[in-house]
Amino acid sequence: MGRIDILKTIKERRSIHTFKKAEVDANILKEIFTYGSYAPSHYMKEPWNIKIYQEGGKINFVDAIMKSYQRIGMIKNSNDPKTLKMIESMTSFLMAIPHHAVIYFEKEDDQIRCEEEYSSVAAFIQNAQLAAWEYGVGMLWTITPYMHDPLFAEEIGLAPERFKLAAVMQIGYPDRVPRDKGRTSIEEKLEFIRE
Repeated sequence: MGRIDILKTIKERRSIHTFKKAEVDANILKEIFTYGSYAPSHYMKEPWNIKIYQEGGKINFVDAIMKSYQRIGMIKNSNDPKTLKMIESMTSFLMAIPHHAVIYFEKEDDQIRCEEEYSSVAAFIQNAQLAAWEYGVGMLWTITPYMHDPLFAEEIGLAPERFKLAAVMQIGYPDRVPRDKGRTSIEEKLEFIRE
């Protein structure tokens, strides 16, 4: 991939909200996340870890999300028809997404080291998104309330006192690619200090 291709991919990549039903081959996902792993990493610690939920593996994952939403009050904890319909609708939506990747890392006691690790993981995620786009694969980087629910972490097999959930990536082949919304001119964000 040449310089122009990289710059083009950076500008053309989009967050994908609707996916085709087809799954992405496991080898392609491995390649995508391998490119992600070339992110800068303080002390070469490479803190990122990935759990990919797909096929039948999505059932317990989505169930854990629904339970968390009820615990934290995003969905009523009741059996009234409206609530049950909402749960059914959300479950159906999440199950239709081909892959859910939980990106997590081991917590550091030192706040600076923890921020360094999170920064590396964020760079890993962006690298993976750019690589995915080159393979025709779309991703949506989500940071949702259930990620901060310790019981959710436990239900997916992660000790909340040891691990931090950084993101949940929704992954699949794009059904629809959003239009380019443009970006604020960098001149509004950039300041040169000469003295």
